Amino acid sequence: METDSPFGDAALVSDLLDDYEEDPPIEDDGTLPADRFLDRELSWLAFNQRVLELAEDDTVPVLERANFLAIFASNLDEFFMVRVAGLKRRIATGLAVPTNVGRAPQDVLTDIGARAHELQLRHARVFADAVRPALEEADIHVESWAELDDADRARIDDIFTGQIFPVLMPLAVDPAHPFPYISGLSLNLSIRVRNPKTARIEFARLKVPANLPRFVRLPDVKGSGLRFIPLEDLISHHLGELFPGMEILEHHEFRVTRNEDVEIEEDETESIIQALEKELLRRRFGPPIRLEISEDMDDVTLSLLMQELEITEDEVYRLPAPLDLGGLFELQRIDNPKLKYPKQVPVTAAELLPSDPTEPPSIFRSMRQGDILLHHPYESFSTSVQSFLEQAAADPNVLAIKQTLYRTSGDSPIVEALIDAAEAGKAVLALVEIKARFDEQANISWARKLEKAGVHVVYGLVGLKTHCKLALVVRQERGGLRHYSHIGTGNYNPKTSRIYEDLGLLTADDTVGKDLTRLFNELSGYAIEKKFKRLLVAPLHLRRGLVKRIDAEAANARAGKPARIRMKVNSMVDEAIIDSLYRASQAGVPVDILVRGICSVRPGVEGLSENIRVRSILGRYLEHSRIFSFLNSGDPQTYIGSADMMHRNLDRRVEALVRLTRAEHLAELEALFDHAMAPTTSSWWLEADGTWTRHSRGAGHGPLDDLQTDLMADHVSRRRGGVLR
Repeated sequence: METDSPFGDAALVSDLLDDYEEDPPIEDDGTLPADRFLDRELSWLAFNQRVLELAEDDTVPVLERANFLAIFASNLDEFFMVRVAGLKRRIATGLAVPTNVGRAPQDVLTDIGARAHELQLRHARVFADAVRPALEEADIHVESWAELDDADRARIDDIFTGQIFPVLMPLAVDPAHPFPYISGLSLNLSIRVRNPKTARIEFARLKVPANLPRFVRLPDVKGSGLRFIPLEDLISHHLGELFPGMEILEHHEFRVTRNEDVEIEEDETESIIQALEKELLRRRFGPPIRLEISEDMDDVTLSLLMQELEITEDEVYRLPAPLDLGGLFELQRIDNPKLKYPKQVPVTAAELLPSDPTEPPSIFRSMRQGDILLHHPYESFSTSVQSFLEQAAADPNVLAIKQTLYRTSGDSPIVEALIDAAEAGKAVLALVEIKARFDEQANISWARKLEKAGVHVVYGLVGLKTHCKLALVVRQERGGLRHYSHIGTGNYNPKTSRIYEDLGLLTADDTVGKDLTRLFNELSGYAIEKKFKRLLVAPLHLRRGLVKRIDAEAANARAGKPARIRMKVNSMVDEAIIDSLYRASQAGVPVDILVRGICSVRPGVEGLSENIRVRSILGRYLEHSRIFSFLNSGDPQTYIGSADMMHRNLDRRVEALVRLTRAEHLAELEALFDHAMAPTTSSWWLEADGTWTRHSRGAGHGPLDDLQTDLMADHVSRRRGGVLR
């Protein structure tokens, strides 16, 4: 699934869900209260509620509100496919252990079901009662069959006959035709028909084609605006043409979610690509875990579906039509800028602009002048990271390029640059993580294309995903070889770089280059490297390094020295990190946490976490960067990188953080935290009971500052002024 929207593609949701392998509760020395963590599953649902609140916000442009409804639906689908499916599988096999808050998995599953039911009904109401009427006011009409006049219906008959009828495949269910396989996330019609000759009632299933528009554009009528009808509504009122001579008794929408999580076993007898391809095939036939039905479905049909799909009553979600509001992504194609966020164009980082406008840009020359901190999407990915790799591929003095690829776009210029470099005779190493959830098949295709071009493709270490975002270029210069490096917080994906907020460091620092050389040797060979100068690397040292720095802040506070901790992450779940933050808070250290998704911290608890503040910012861009900042008694240490505070990042992935050294970069990120945590900035605030409260309006009821809009304006202003950081 790939969209141009924040929160709404597989990469994003997988970032939130990848942690959901079960982990035993962490050992505790008994000095902290047992109820100090928030449940991570319910915290994820709270994240999706924040997405829904953006759809409810009438100050958000209406097409963006529709988009947030689609994002909510897509997120929830994948939550069920991964997390709920994983819980059920482990319960069924007896392998489940207590959750991070010590509760039985079955109890958590019950809570998930209740909360998900509530949110899905709220989601449907937001579309029906708020977003659809707002679309109507904007002259965009999502019609139902009942709202069409005879002339419209006649026009639709032609559309159905010419464009839809030929691709429909009704499947009968009777002794000669067993109940068909229902693919995951497909939208279907259940149909009961009666043979007038025999009076026998039969059942049929009709899959709504996924390769046709979800909302069919109705013919233009003067003055009527843009008009659409849901595809399933159009089809359901032409069933007579699919079942001629039969009496149509009932027809209803339904949709099945299946377990689509992937688990592969790596051994010496089968390549990882072969093992993964087999597992991807099995994914298509995972067991059902959720059945969504239209609220008017009759009991006879529901009973049949539950029996055939082996679904329990708790797994049935009865909802108002239309189902699958993920289809609202299609409305983003409407070309009406007034109904969307104002267009914002990334600027080229000022440090990458040549001092002499007549000179061609040279990434290498700019990097030699000092470290460059990039902030996407405010600063362009294409004129920085992409140009770095493209110039490296074309530069005859470049001898080698090494890079990690976790997720990339379908038409990736990054991959093309690596291919060009290999074909030009350079040594090129690409570490492709083919186990990146929901991108496995795409990554297999890219890996094979790279191999055919002569790129050395490796797949990392057995048992670990390689999630770090690294690129290393080795260039022949006067005096010997020089290293040019990029370390980022986001994937090498030009498409998502336009909607994901990420940081990246371009540096010619030899210390970083040697660190990356050692790390790439470890990833591609058999080296076991434990010493890095400017990096913190998981799984061996990252958690330990952060805990050491958190504890140092606590010691400084107790000694009366300046102390402060600030972290920006996608998810905060790891118990060891959280416990260290609690102890720092108890020592008097102010702790600020910016988190996009899951957060198990209970802030503001007297005697435990009264010095901890947790905020969340969601908006037009997906907050994706990870920052770890420590005041260090007035000598700040700040790291950026790929790791979230979750078990999978710290124990089962190769992650890397790099320490920033330029004073202006440290000041820029401190200003970012100041702005984000300010009471004048729109955000959600986490309470000790797990409730997220939105603060979007000031005392005078005017809107609070929007961090993302302000940052874009700031970068544009600095570019125009030629100001360097």
